[in-house]
Amino acid sequence: MKKAILSGNEAIARGAHEAGVRVASAYPGTPSTEILENITQYKEIDASWAPNEKVALEVAIGACFGGGRALATMKHVGLNVAADPLFTLSYIGVRGGLVCVVADDPEMHSSQNEQDSRNYAKFAKMPMFEPADSEEARAFTRLAFEVSEQFDTPVLLRSNTRISHGKSIVELHQPVSDLPAPSLERNPTKFVMLPGHARKRHPVVEQRILDLEKWSCSQPFNRVEDGAGEVGVITSGSAYQYAREAFPDAHILKLGMVYPLPKDLIRSFAERCKTLYVLEELDPFLEEQIKAMGIEVIGKEIFPICGELTPGRVKAALDGLEIPAAYEVEADLPGRPPNMCPGCSHRSVFYELKRLGAYVTGDIGCYTLAALPPLGAMDSCVCMGAGISNATGLSKVLEPAEQQKVVGVMGDSTFLHTGINSLMDMVYNQAPVTVVILDNRATGMTGRQDNPATGFTLAGDPTHAVDIAGICRALGVKDIQSIDSYDMDATREALQAAMARPEPSVVIAGRTCMLDRRGAAERKAPLFIEADKCVSCKACLKLGCPAIEWDSKAGEKGKAVVNQLLCVGCGFCQHVCKFDAFGSEK
Repeated sequence: MKKAILSGNEAIARGAHEAGVRVASAYPGTPSTEILENITQYKEIDASWAPNEKVALEVAIGACFGGGRALATMKHVGLNVAADPLFTLSYIGVRGGLVCVVADDPEMHSSQNEQDSRNYAKFAKMPMFEPADSEEARAFTRLAFEVSEQFDTPVLLRSNTRISHGKSIVELHQPVSDLPAPSLERNPTKFVMLPGHARKRHPVVEQRILDLEKWSCSQPFNRVEDGAGEVGVITSGSAYQYAREAFPDAHILKLGMVYPLPKDLIRSFAERCKTLYVLEELDPFLEEQIKAMGIEVIGKEIFPICGELTPGRVKAALDGLEIPAAYEVEADLPGRPPNMCPGCSHRSVFYELKRLGAYVTGDIGCYTLAALPPLGAMDSCVCMGAGISNATGLSKVLEPAEQQKVVGVMGDSTFLHTGINSLMDMVYNQAPVTVVILDNRATGMTGRQDNPATGFTLAGDPTHAVDIAGICRALGVKDIQSIDSYDMDATREALQAAMARPEPSVVIAGRTCMLDRRGAAERKAPLFIEADKCVSCKACLKLGCPAIEWDSKAGEKGKAVVNQLLCVGCGFCQHVCKFDAFGSEK
């Protein structure tokens, strides 16, 4: 047996390979993105990016109906998008095994909320596994497919940022080799959820949960680790690692399946303990169910409900001390707020929108950082696709003069994810709003993955590139302008003209992401400051470009300095500097 050091995401990909997965589909989302990127090394798996998580899950469902094992992966907010097919699939069951991996993001390292996806398992009435390290991520992924087929159910596998990105030792097993070949099977009473069929399936779903509960009591993924004394801890996932440190002598009941709970096992464990703790991140999911069983436990009354747990936070809670924030460090480090990259094509759009006094309803992507100073040019951000529909709703309550200030902004990948329906609604209901689609030819924030508009698949193969302007025309938009966002004059003129129109208008600001492998060729020689021309006006700092620094010791008031290791020669600073202080290499 070989071993390797893998991240949780790499281990899940390995588990899918070992389980004989035929199809894997996903929309990239931190911290789950690397699962699909790693699956591409296993050529027997058809892995692809989908426009959104709902489509990804539906692709996996179709493969499972054909008898092939299928995987869909997403981050926690993506599961909201996929909830519609997920709930009905729980009634339908499976043919080939189907596993949906959802990666939560406690502490919101790259998310807009701290949603606890364990609630979906209970809500949708399906089992959920939660690994505590990379080896369990591999093993539980493989096991989840077996459970899926054994109990005729889709299975959820919950990861989180620490599990997905942390690395540990993994045992590499051979893939299964005796799975039946996929085929067509007509079974409408199972696969067609008409009300009459669904009524018959609901009791099956309820009995399935009871069967899983009893079965899991004797399975090794739910295990008791004996300690000393009369203190016990019930825990799961990454919280188990913190329990091992904070409770070195306690008895520990480690749950590998967090829904349904092994109630008989929990009762027998509780009888051994005079004091019983439940240690879990985010919601009191385990705690509430265990208390409902009539068992007294100590949980969220001392442990934090917000943010990640750490051994230090757990120990502080046990000692009755003030609980530090998980992201606090003792070292005196300078602040490093997130920022758009040097040469980011989005920068000019938001710079000009701010100058025009636009009220910007934004969206999810790199460009969300435009809400931060010094740009400060985004006024709302809710979820994928909301940038346009929020603008429509806002325009409905404003007077005409104010309506023209409203601009809905989203990226190319977000537009294809859930923005098309939003624009359709805007045109259908004739909201006089300007829409800006930031087309950087990549799903940028999660690592520059391809999407249906880039012309390349997950595997890097050429494919049809969706025509974003053509989609807008098909939806009924009459005023469509396509600009190069590196041309700041053209950008300002296009935005001014669109905002002045009394009807839906679209500006497509295009320029390949500078960090993308296909955009790097557009880099130019770095700029420099001609010190004698810099008058210390700091106008260039309003761009928020990381390549522009300020030397406070130069001259009486300080002067701008270009970090040539970062500068890509985009020329935005040359445009805003009225004194021609930025020079370029010949």
